Amino acid sequence: MAVAAVSEAWPELELAERERRRELLLTGPGLDERVRAAGGRLPPRLFTLSLLHYLETLDLSNNQLSEIPAALADCPKLKEIHFKGNKLRDKRLEKMVHGCQTKSILEYLRVGGRGGGKGRAKAEGTEKEESRKKKREKKQKREGGEGEEELEAARRLLLRVLHVSENPAPLVVNVHPEVRDVRPFIVGAIVRGMYLEPGNALKRFLTAQTKLHEDLCEKRTAATIATHDLKAIRGPLLYGARPPQDLKIVPLGRREIKAKDLVRQLQLEAEEQRKQKKRQNVSGLHRYLHLLDGKDNYPCLVDADGDVISFPPITNSDKTKIKKTTTDLFLEVTSATSLQMCKDIMDALILKMAEINKYTLDNKEEGSLSDTEADTVSGQFLDPKTNESAEKGGNSPLVVEQVRVVDMEGSLKVVYPSKTDLDIAASHITVIR
Repeated sequence: MAVAAVSEAWPELELAERERRRELLLTGPGLDERVRAAGGRLPPRLFTLSLLHYLETLDLSNNQLSEIPAALADCPKLKEIHFKGNKLRDKRLEKMVHGCQTKSILEYLRVGGRGGGKGRAKAEGTEKEESRKKKREKKQKREGGEGEEELEAARRLLLRVLHVSENPAPLVVNVHPEVRDVRPFIVGAIVRGMYLEPGNALKRFLTAQTKLHEDLCEKRTAATIATHDLKAIRGPLLYGARPPQDLKIVPLGRREIKAKDLVRQLQLEAEEQRKQKKRQNVSGLHRYLHLLDGKDNYPCLVDADGDVISFPPITNSDKTKIKKTTTDLFLEVTSATSLQMCKDIMDALILKMAEINKYTLDNKEEGSLSDTEADTVSGQFLDPKTNESAEKGGNSPLVVEQVRVVDMEGSLKVVYPSKTDLDIAASHITVIR
């Protein structure tokens, strides 16, 4: 309920986050009332938005703000802010606001000024400033000149789109009409060049997927992501629906089981969790069982071998499980909401994968395979000479191959990424089409 209330009170934040905007304007009828209802403060969620990393302009003029959050000083690209017409408690800050001294305002907040009402403790402000100063000096040495950091990032974090016409064996997903009343929308893509072997790279990737499920996917109610090891898949794929007693899958970490029995098993596990923890909330897959309530058929994605590789929104197949040795992935996003929802979430997933890959390659983590994964690949570790990403470092682009989704007659329903997809307004990402 609390999340819904925030969304209704501040729809601008929802829109800015969804569209990854670089400029945010809070205005319109009722804004004063919203600010007053929040005690003269901006909504806390504003400072958890991913767009703050790219935000360059912020206009909050002529409102009822009594404070300017110190967190604004941590926005790395913020160049222009407008706070005129507010009743700030900090009179010194109010004078600076009227003088339009953006740089001075941010510096004042950065060193612990009273922009947050009671202000930061002086010791905390000094400590953070010293830390930021060291980081800035380190960046300046690396940059070798103003603006070099953004240019370097743009050169090193690349996405290259491989069109269907350039691919000798493009993957196709056929959609059966029976899925129309269950979970009708699906988008697929292939990403090549991931480097998950070293350190915690795989863990970071899986954690990022979980976070997307919690946030953009709205706990899988809006959409569900599934990621697969491409080498374990044989196309074409079929997206359809089956009665629970006819759908068999080998779930992650389990033995082959019918969907009907799996759901029952998860329900029993959920009840046991509630008894042990003495609370209603449950964790893991058990949280998503209610999404199947009232469904006569369950959605599933089947490969050319007849194996179910995905049972959204519950689980993937262990057959296509992502391992540290995985470099090429098939991604799917399904939804009962809309096709655009699938595309938006796929955009966010691929962007996150590019960022994780860059971080992994830049930090040169030492890698080791678990015993289970070592058995899986018969003791053969990744050879850097055969791993293009490891060989070229951060300059190696991730390749995003288009995947066509067609109906049973072969008519095109959607291809991803199209010209309008992956339209990423981020200085550290370059998409080559």
